Amino acid sequence: MWYWTKVLFLILLGAIGVWLFYEILTFPSISKLRNENPTTSSMIEYRLSEARSEGREPRKFQIWTPIEQISPSLQRAVLAGEDSRFFEHDGFDWEAIEKAWDEAVKLGEKEAKEEGDYDPEGWIPPMPNFKRGASTVTQQLAKNLYLSEERNFLRKGREAVYTYFLERELSKKRLLEIYLNVIEWGDGIYGAEAASRNYFKKSASNLTREEAAFLSAMIPSPLNVFNPNKNRKRVVRRQRAILRGMNSVKLAY
Repeated sequence: MWYWTKVLFLILLGAIGVWLFYEILTFPSISKLRNENPTTSSMIEYRLSEARSEGREPRKFQIWTPIEQISPSLQRAVLAGEDSRFFEHDGFDWEAIEKAWDEAVKLGEKEAKEEGDYDPEGWIPPMPNFKRGASTVTQQLAKNLYLSEERNFLRKGREAVYTYFLERELSKKRLLEIYLNVIEWGDGIYGAEAASRNYFKKSASNLTREEAAFLSAMIPSPLNVFNPNKNRKRVVRRQRAILRGMNSVKLAY
């Protein structure tokens, strides 16, 4: 019995070693992003592959633009909508995570009571669904650049590691610059300059506060929930909320 226990332990140890070796071997060179602009991202490649598999023509409209040429209004609007504490945290907004956990507990209790399955002594709350309310710009950037669309603990673990190194290797200004240039803003539309030209026929440097807030409102789901062609009223409602929050966002770089 002891012999087989040791064998199983060694097999497990070997499997962990192989996995760690693979992770180290495939770990992205984040430090290169200090001076090199990424030419693509995991998200972009996923969308291109998705289009091909569905028999559609792959689209990629992206114009890399230095942050100095992106309207400060758009920068503030994006942070107001996605990560208002961006300049205060180290990549993880623990206050937002705690809030997401509390909301998950309350929602779980409510659903359990409605289903008659709530026992305060032995009840275990559900894991919180960490959507953008708790996901920082750096976390979103890590996912966008390097990770698949899968949702599991392994991917969340990789996201945390990549987030840590992005924050350690890059300045806040550079993180925001890359984020604004690679995020999705519609079907085949990536980055602030492409979005600005597509929706407002102007450069990202010339966006008004209202236009900036409109673009920011789309970010959580530009293809569906906050697609202005499908749900313009939702986009406008979120735009109004973002406009109210923009004044409290300071660009501290």
